[in-house]
Amino acid sequence: MIILVLNCGSSSVKYQVIDMDGEQNKLLAKGLVERIGLTDGVLTHKPTGKPALEFVKSIPDHTVGINLILQAIVDEHHGVISSLNDINAVGHRVAHGGEYFTDSVIVTQTVKQQIESCFELAPLHNPANLKGILAIENLMPSIQQVAVFDTSFHQTMPKENYLYAIPYRYYEEYRIRKYGFHGTSHKYVAGKACKMTGLDINHSKIITCHIGNGASITGIVNGKSFDTSMGFTPVDGLVMGTRCGSIDPGALLYISDKEGLNGNKLSNLINKESGLFGITGISSDMRDISNAAKNGNERAILALKMFSGRMKKFIGSYAAAMGGVDMVVFTGGIGEHHVATRKAVCENMQFMGMEIDDKANEAAYGVDAVISTQEAKVKIVVATTNEELVIASDTYRLLKKQ
Repeated sequence: MIILVLNCGSSSVKYQVIDMDGEQNKLLAKGLVERIGLTDGVLTHKPTGKPALEFVKSIPDHTVGINLILQAIVDEHHGVISSLNDINAVGHRVAHGGEYFTDSVIVTQTVKQQIESCFELAPLHNPANLKGILAIENLMPSIQQVAVFDTSFHQTMPKENYLYAIPYRYYEEYRIRKYGFHGTSHKYVAGKACKMTGLDINHSKIITCHIGNGASITGIVNGKSFDTSMGFTPVDGLVMGTRCGSIDPGALLYISDKEGLNGNKLSNLINKESGLFGITGISSDMRDISNAAKNGNERAILALKMFSGRMKKFIGSYAAAMGGVDMVVFTGGIGEHHVATRKAVCENMQFMGMEIDDKANEAAYGVDAVISTQEAKVKIVVATTNEELVIASDTYRLLKKQ
């Protein structure tokens, strides 16, 4: 079963073409359309075993961008299938499913309406995600589509973990609550790490750390999300590239009063001007900050301590709330590649059974690896994530079930 996976952003579309058979899945092609809405849009197409294709042209909207993708994957020299009829289904990443979706779903008119009703909850992502669905409807009207939600995995959180201690009517009227994000990644790496270590995911306590420019930690009990660090929006929880993470709301009210910030300016402050970038004044990129820290930059050193320290606090608090932990998993761009962050997070955690093997940690750069010592009670694992494969797998599962 050949599945096209689309991850639509406001001005970009990431894609993969995957041949799924349930066990031996084969990546046929992947690529990216960038700068949608501009005259110098870019398509980068990378077929497996064939020359890559890249060109610049005007891409006024998502429909045009996705049509270029479809042309590329059937191209005589760069294509990977002979006809668009070879595509069995299209799977879409959708950022926010609110409380509507506890699992991925086949797209219907009702599903589209529910995705649209979540626009206010994810104004940068859901409109773009829906554009991708509508573009495929326009270009391939008879094909089945599946929506896979970042939030659905976290719908198993108990009410005491997802509610905020504000007047209950705000939940009843506006559904103000913790939703959590990165759900496809947390779900995927938890299962992958269990296979690597022999743990039974249905009888274990796992903490997954998806650490990139955006970052979140999730506590998973018996395969289900128990708690997660991101909240009503992705700004809560950990220190991130440009997001502040957890902060006293009173501090924001104070800043707003002192500087006369309206809602949009305050949102810009906590989403785009804070985090590692806000602390260092240098960059939001971990590589730049690490280099600055090595050269003695005090604010870069401080930022790294805050970054790893917040992660350590969440791991400890989730272990306490879950009544223990069997495994901690690192994934995402930083989690998979930044040796020093993993070491800093796991240092001085022997009291709860975590002990990192320094040599194994040093060798684990962008690869799957167990990096805990053999004697450690808690397994520590690096597991590379593949959210596109999760989307393809869910699409395959739902079509088979149907």
